[in-house]
Amino acid sequence: MQTKNDDSRSIDRSSGYDRRTGTYHSLRPSLSLPPIDQPLSTAEFALSLLRKSSPPATSGKNIEALTYLVNSSSGDNLTYGQLLRGVRSLAVSIRERFPSLSSRDVAFILSPPSLHVPVLYLALMSIGIVVSPANPIGSELEVSHQVEVSKPVIAFATSQTVNKLPSSSFPLGIVLMDSPEFLSWLNRSDSSSLNPVQVRINQSDPAAILFSSGTTGRVKGVMLTHRSLIASTSVSHQRTLQDPVDYDRVGLFSLPLFHVFGFMMMIRAITLGETLVLLGRFELEAMLKAVEKYKVTGMPVSPPLIVALVKSDLTKKYDLRSLRSLGCGGAPLGKDVAQRFKQKFPDVEIVQGYGLTESSGPAAATFGPEETVKYGSVGRISENLEAKIVDPSTGEALPPGKNGELWLRGPIIMKGYVGNEKASAETVDEEGWLKTGDLCYFDSEGFLYIVDRLKELIKYKAYQVPPVELEQILHSNPDVVDAAVVPFPDEDAGEIPMAFIVRKPGSSLNESQVIDFVAKQVAPYKKVRRVAFINVIPKNPAGKILRRELTKIAVESNASKL
Repeated sequence: MQTKNDDSRSIDRSSGYDRRTGTYHSLRPSLSLPPIDQPLSTAEFALSLLRKSSPPATSGKNIEALTYLVNSSSGDNLTYGQLLRGVRSLAVSIRERFPSLSSRDVAFILSPPSLHVPVLYLALMSIGIVVSPANPIGSELEVSHQVEVSKPVIAFATSQTVNKLPSSSFPLGIVLMDSPEFLSWLNRSDSSSLNPVQVRINQSDPAAILFSSGTTGRVKGVMLTHRSLIASTSVSHQRTLQDPVDYDRVGLFSLPLFHVFGFMMMIRAITLGETLVLLGRFELEAMLKAVEKYKVTGMPVSPPLIVALVKSDLTKKYDLRSLRSLGCGGAPLGKDVAQRFKQKFPDVEIVQGYGLTESSGPAAATFGPEETVKYGSVGRISENLEAKIVDPSTGEALPPGKNGELWLRGPIIMKGYVGNEKASAETVDEEGWLKTGDLCYFDSEGFLYIVDRLKELIKYKAYQVPPVELEQILHSNPDVVDAAVVPFPDEDAGEIPMAFIVRKPGSSLNESQVIDFVAKQVAPYKKVRRVAFINVIPKNPAGKILRRELTKIAVESNASKL
């Protein structure tokens, strides 16, 4: 019989690899989470940490007087006091206006970034309502599918986005977030005397449905519980406390609020009393102006943005000395680019990370100056997390240095895909292992490296574009006999969707017509941006498109034209 001591001896202290079970254990200090049976919502947990926080430069000041959000376009801001009063006021107003709205009901949210969105998220979660935010620039077809998946009873939208909603789908109707009525709910004169709504919320209850691109077909709704969001928030909160600074952190918020990383960054900032600057439509110069104006200390970026910062002369026009760190994710960052960035910005640290919607955000990251120079790695796995590297062919768990599919297990992992038991069972097994679909390896020191994607998603900037969705649209064109969509390398975007088309005999269909046909039916980031015409789409005997073969053809063809 093996004892606990034997178990610990089988774990390599350098890599965290347990040769007995094939499992990698986190090398971070374990994290204490609230007892699982303690009733607790994500909103209550985040706001309780805020009340205990004391940002360095403002130590001793009333936390309520500090700025939480700033809209860089309008200059409007929201203090923490206004956030706390707004959450309480809105929660009470929603319960009064919709008495039949009950815990676990879903609210669909379709709104551009605004100061009201975080208030709405927290107010809804505080009364047990499941928030399901979607991309406000999505097409009507995409939004309808998301509504169908999440099955909401109520929707919150703006006068800009409301026309995209299928109005008959919401039993309790649609609330306009820019209406006088909604604004009156936020700013009740009696907000200071209101008692918070008392609702028992278990940590195992659903908190959010966020949308993730599936590998087969259209987007799936990822069900995240209060427990998974609390665990993820605890990791980022604790990590920041372990890295004390003598300045107040100001984050530039360029991520969409409906995206898992934007969603979690919003909550993390609250727990630390940080200031976030909302950037509207992303443009490099607007971002640089905001860094200078608001003395931004950190922001999330993608590898293409780091390339732009390295190459652009615009950086010389602005005072960027406040910048201390960049959080880089979405794709691996090349060593050459990272080193060139360090030469240009020697005082700015690049923190690389890895995560998925299905893991409530970050699952691995570099931490501290010694780890950030491990170029190409996305860091070590997070606290309270386990990992495996599994041979896709044999199912064997692999040791350091071997490539395989990354599996993850821990409290941050999703509950499953809403209304899709088959996809849930294929992605999370009975033992709780999330199969990420990413080809990875760990080195001998426990650092994780992303090699390739077993999934066939195209990473356009920070977005995921599923080729199958675009192929389905292309197949609906009467002039298209067959179609395949593959990633084409692009320095600015990382990858762009490229379509290979087999035309109907006699058809004069051209590239611009194909691009326009797709663009009318999808969000801008999903647009096909290159087209090639081909006689036949290469497939394996089972009918699966040989995408890598097509990508190779495209890249070689492009190189021959240079």
